[in-house]
Amino acid sequence: MHRRVPELVIGTLLVALLASYVVYTHRVVRDLQAEARRASQRYARVFRAQSDTSESASTQAMLDLARSIREQGVPLIVTNLRGEPTDTANIPASWGGDAARLRTYAGVLDADNAPVVDSLVGQIHFGNSPIVRWMRIIPALQAASALVLLLAAVYIVRTRGNAERERVWAGMARESAHQLGTPLSSLMGWVELLEERNADDTQAAVAGMRADLLRLDRVAHRFERIGREPRRDAVDVRALVERIADYFRVRVPRLAHAVEIDVMPADEPVSISGDAVLLEWALEVLVKNAIDALGGRGGRITLAFAARPEGGARIVVSDDGPGVPRDLRGRIFEPGFSTKQTGWGIGLSLARRIVEENHGGTLQLVPSDRGARFEINLL
Repeated sequence: MHRRVPELVIGTLLVALLASYVVYTHRVVRDLQAEARRASQRYARVFRAQSDTSESASTQAMLDLARSIREQGVPLIVTNLRGEPTDTANIPASWGGDAARLRTYAGVLDADNAPVVDSLVGQIHFGNSPIVRWMRIIPALQAASALVLLLAAVYIVRTRGNAERERVWAGMARESAHQLGTPLSSLMGWVELLEERNADDTQAAVAGMRADLLRLDRVAHRFERIGREPRRDAVDVRALVERIADYFRVRVPRLAHAVEIDVMPADEPVSISGDAVLLEWALEVLVKNAIDALGGRGGRITLAFAARPEGGARIVVSDDGPGVPRDLRGRIFEPGFSTKQTGWGIGLSLARRIVEENHGGTLQLVPSDRGARFEINLL
C-alpha cells in the first residue's frame, strides 16, 4: 500500500490541476462574455443618447455608463484637484470609511495602475477587475501545482529506479548462488565416489573435481567484470562452446529422462572480439535453462555456431522441450520474470545485457517448430 502513495499523490495533484484549469477557463470565458455584453449595452445607450435630443436623455446615458462601469467590479476612487475623495466604486469594506483611508487605498490602486488625470475632475485611481486578478493568481497556482507534480514524478522515477537496481542486485546474488550450486553439488558427488575407494574411478573423479574447481574460479571472477569496461580479447567460439558442452554433459541425467548435448561446429574457425568470461556466462544461462526445460522428460540440447557473412559469429542454443508459451515470449527477458516456480528471473536478462550492452550484439528467442531456440549474434 505504501508503494502506491506517491502514485495517489500524483493522481490527486493532476486531477486538482486539471480541475482548476477547467474552472479557471470557465470563469474567464464567463467574465469575458459578461464584459462583451456590458460593452454592447454601453454602446447602445450612447447611440440612443445621440439620437434623443432631450436634455434628460444625455443625463440618463451618463448614469447608465456610470452604473455599467460599477458592474465591471473595478475598484475606483475619484479625487479632486486638492486630493480629496469625491466618488468611489467597488471599494472593499475594510478600506471604506473616512477620507484618510480612501487616500491610502488610492495609493494601493496607483501601485497597480497609473491614475488617469483630468484637468477638470482631478485624478481617477483604479485597480484591476476580478478577471485580471484571477489571471494573475491562477496561473501561479497552476505553475506551483505543476512543479509539485514534476517533483513527485521525479521522486517516483528515482524510487522505482532504486527499487529496480535493488531487485537486480538481489537477483545477481541469487544468480551467483545458483551458479555456484552446480559445481558444489558435483564436488560432493566426486567426494562420495572417492570415499568408495574405487581406484578405477579415482582419476575420473579427480578430473571432474578439477573441472568444478576451475568453474568455481571462473564464477567468482565473473562478478568482477560487472560495471567495468568490456574487454576486447580474441575469443575462439569453438573452444568456448565445446567447453560449456563438455562441462554439462557429465552433469545431466544419463539414465532416466536422459538429456543429450550436441555441438554442431562450423566448417571453418570462428573468432570474435569480446570477453570470454562474460560470453561463457551468457551461454551457460541458455544451456542451463534448456536443461531445466527438459527436466523430468529428457531430450536433446543443440549448440551450433557459424561465422556471419557480414562478420562476427552466430551462436544458437536450442532444445526440443515444451518451449516458451506464446503469451510469455515478450516478457522472458524482463528482470524478475520467470516461468519456473523456483526461478529468480535474472538469468535471461543478464545474458541479454552481456550480449547487447557489453558486446554490441543481439540475443533473441526465435521461432522454432519445437522447443525453444535462442540466437546470439555477435560482431
